[in-house]
Amino acid sequence: RKKTTAVEDVSVTFEDQQKINKFARNTNRMTELKNEIEAKKKSLQNIQDASDDLMMLDDDSLLIPYQIGDVFINHSQEEAQEMLEATKETLEQEVKGLEERVLAIQQVLGDLKVQLYAKFGNNINLEADES
Repeated sequence: RKKTTAVEDVSVTFEDQQKINKFARNTNRMTELKNEIEAKKKSLQNIQDASDDLMMLDDDSLLIPYQIGDVFINHSQEEAQEMLEATKETLEQEVKGLEERVLAIQQVLGDLKVQLYAKFGNNINLEADES
């Protein structure tokens, strides 16, 4: 005769619920950060493309329109190149900071997973749906 394993009746305490809520909040925050990183990386690629295009110009007397806020201001090629470089450095620092925050959240999520799986085992699913 087969032995069936009954789903354990594990009570969820207030503290458990807090951990589950914290897990959900951090998972959502990590998704937001990853989307922000992706957007900044696209901007970085656009800046790199613009920088490459600028280098191909052979007329140093051309003025390059550079968008600042809602307006375009004409700059020399050298000034435009410097501004692109500065923007690129800023974005790279922002991406680095966001990636560090993602790593910190992953650490928190890892700790919470250990605690929650230890108590609830297969009765809880903390894996993200990869859809």
